[in-house]
Amino acid sequence: MADEALRAAVARRAAEAGAAVAFDRFRRGIDVETKDGKTDVVTQADRDAQARVADVIDGAFPEDELVGEEDDALKTVPDDGDAWVVDPIDGTNNYVRNIRIWATAVAAVREGEPVAAASALPALGDTYVADADAVYRNGHEISVSAETDPEKSTVVPTVWWDFDHRDEYAAATRELVERFGDMRRFGCAQAVLAMVADGSLEGTITNIVANPWDTVAGVYMVRRAGGTVTDLEGNRWRHDSKGLVASNGAVHDEVLAAARGIEELDG
Repeated sequence: MADEALRAAVARRAAEAGAAVAFDRFRRGIDVETKDGKTDVVTQADRDAQARVADVIDGAFPEDELVGEEDDALKTVPDDGDAWVVDPIDGTNNYVRNIRIWATAVAAVREGEPVAAASALPALGDTYVADADAVYRNGHEISVSAETDPEKSTVVPTVWWDFDHRDEYAAATRELVERFGDMRRFGCAQAVLAMVADGSLEGTITNIVANPWDTVAGVYMVRRAGGTVTDLEGNRWRHDSKGLVASNGAVHDEVLAAARGIEELDG
């Protein structure tokens, strides 16, 4: 098995194994802690799911680095060598509120660029896998939406803005409702990016430097499914870019304009 194909298979096994740990405790009244803010929550399920993901990866690639949200994992993606970027429960606020939209996401990266990815959403019954050739949802190949009309498109925020940046959240909402046919907020960046990849959404925006565990797996999926992902300047997105603008490609100019409008608060 080629290395990239093996890494895609390991990413899937790891994501599904971690998701199984989290799903076993879903809607069971698990204790919730806060980290850096009132809406930045974590549970023991996050930690245990990450540990399970790490075990699967370590069994196949024991020399690789692990980048993850919890515990003592690296917090930045190395620019050299092989590594794995893990979010054990992306959408923990949904998880603790008994909302089904959350994911365990795993991406394999080489020299700072993703080469394989998987996101398991067990409460929805979906697993997305991206390899060097395509993206699959539950084993069936998917692709981005073919919609070309912004007024028929649904575009959404990618991530949450904290209390001291709610003006930016308001600006993002304004940009979306004025430019596109509809918007949503799902509370799980990896689920949103997977939905751009499978054509359920036409785009998603943020103006911040997003955490790699929230984004790298999903960005790889969007690209492999035929979409476009850039920073706020329209340059190719990478894990340390400012802003994340993902779309089906056909409406990318309008999606990018919406993302840029977030910081034009006096406009």
